[in-house]
Amino acid sequence: MRLDYETLALDRPEPHILRVTLNRPDAANALNTQMGRDLHDFFEQFQLETHDLRVIIVTGAGEKAFCAGGDLKERKGMTDVQWQAQHAVYERAVRAILACPIPVIAAVNGAAYGGGCEIASLCDFIYASDNTKFALTEVTLGIMPGAGGTQTLPRAMGERRAKELILTGLPFTAAQAMEWGLVNSVVAQSELQAAVLNVARRIASNGPIAVRQAKQAIHRGLQMSVWDGMMFEIEAYNRMVPTDDRREGILAFNEKRKAVFRGQ
Repeated sequence: MRLDYETLALDRPEPHILRVTLNRPDAANALNTQMGRDLHDFFEQFQLETHDLRVIIVTGAGEKAFCAGGDLKERKGMTDVQWQAQHAVYERAVRAILACPIPVIAAVNGAAYGGGCEIASLCDFIYASDNTKFALTEVTLGIMPGAGGTQTLPRAMGERRAKELILTGLPFTAAQAMEWGLVNSVVAQSELQAAVLNVARRIASNGPIAVRQAKQAIHRGLQMSVWDGMMFEIEAYNRMVPTDDRREGILAFNEKRKAVFRGQ
């Protein structure tokens, strides 16, 4: 697995858990073309190999910003063709994050504006520090969310609230984001990484095949009718029956010990 990226810092706080830090602190971790390429390259690899990872945490460098959105300084003077070519890079990154089979948790540690809010929203769920502010400000710049915001926000908080936030461009707090269903938990800045690592550790201790299958059943099932979703769930379930992890989980329960899952 590649570990060296120009705009991402990777570390493994515990076995099976990888933390990805958006690492442009001098630019409030703004999303530039290189970060788009790096995010795509990093997340796309998991379509072929999990690299023994069971949870990925996404956070931002520093204590003020998770990601301030698209780097408007880089975009200054871009031609229409250049702008669209850059956005194509972002589109590929967005799809790679959304399609990642491994659970992805956002640890939002400060401002998450524009594309930063969208990156967080692409993750499976969000923990945020109490100083965090979110916003989708694109309409104030004459554009609109183009990294999934018009799709992920309505699914998280409902159509009417998402329309209000996207069409006004107004910022909202971490507490409001939790009340409206976008954020799962709000904690003090000093406690954020420990809180996220704690829930990541819990997920990583469970059967990795089971976790990945359950994630896909939820994510894909929400795009289907409930009847088709039920059939997808059964197919996902049946793939776990012949696994060593399934046998180990039942054996450990009956032997009154903690299961040791190997992802097989």
